[in-house]
Amino acid sequence: MMGRSKFSGLSRVMVVAAALSVSGCGVNNIPTFEQDAKAKWAEVQNQYKRRSDLIPNLLETVKGFAEQEKSVLTQVTEARSKASSVQIPADIVTNPDAMKKFQEAQATLGGALRQLLVVSERYPDIKSGENFRQLQSQLEGTENRIAIARRDYIETVRVYNTEITTIPGRWWRSFMYPASKEMATFDIPVEETKAPKVDFSTKKN
Repeated sequence: MMGRSKFSGLSRVMVVAAALSVSGCGVNNIPTFEQDAKAKWAEVQNQYKRRSDLIPNLLETVKGFAEQEKSVLTQVTEARSKASSVQIPADIVTNPDAMKKFQEAQATLGGALRQLLVVSERYPDIKSGENFRQLQSQLEGTENRIAIARRDYIETVRVYNTEITTIPGRWWRSFMYPASKEMATFDIPVEETKAPKVDFSTKKN
């Protein structure tokens, strides 16, 4: 009876030891890294939505633009509409084509907004307005949050993609997580980080 008890106790110890051994060699890394990357992607979307929500009020404050610069307002409006109309499939984080379309639409909107802010510098009445200053501050803060959210997402995707394509993560993927796919990431062009050049030399006759 005592021998059986000892054997049972030894078995439990062996099971616990085996479990600790498995947990320590990365078996849970793939789902952990995947969930982390998805959480960071959700934050990216949240910050882009925050920016989109600021735009209508921003446009409302600058309706006094000169006739020849109304095209800037139109560009922002159209870019926001396009960005908002992009369909975001459930698999976007593993769908490079969908990610590219999303990124391109957001980059176009970001460029239009930067141009709007550059043009607004020519209008002291608009620039000095309390509403405009508050919106500009909120927009600049949101752009910073977007940059941070994208940076964090890119890093977590790098960690995840590295895990599922290198040993031992590649083995765990093959044995336990065959449905896991590499995630799509952002490819931020240099132009997106630059302020746009605005040519004010054009005059209407």
